[in-house]
Amino acid sequence: MKKYLIRFNKSRGTPGRGTKDHAWRVFEGDQEYLFKHFQLHVPSYSEQAANGEDWNLCCFGSLEIDKETSTAIIKPVQETLTTYDATQVCKP
Repeated sequence: MKKYLIRFNKSRGTPGRGTKDHAWRVFEGDQEYLFKHFQLHVPSYSEQAANGEDWNLCCFGSLEIDKETSTAIIKPVQETLTTYDATQVCKP
């Protein structure tokens, strides 16, 4: 199960930052993706970014990419969690 951070793309439309329609930055560790849309099928929470100015939408799961619609889809991981594991995973 991976942690994902989602943030609005303030530099969209500039060279190397996607088109004006690529409104979302999705981080999977050090890897950054730019998307037009995202869908969450998992619990989420907010978190202040390390820079102290920006905010992230955070969640845990598995990323699926729909290239046709430029959509990040984050779904639950198909594994069995104990009640303890589930409460710890979803804590902000």
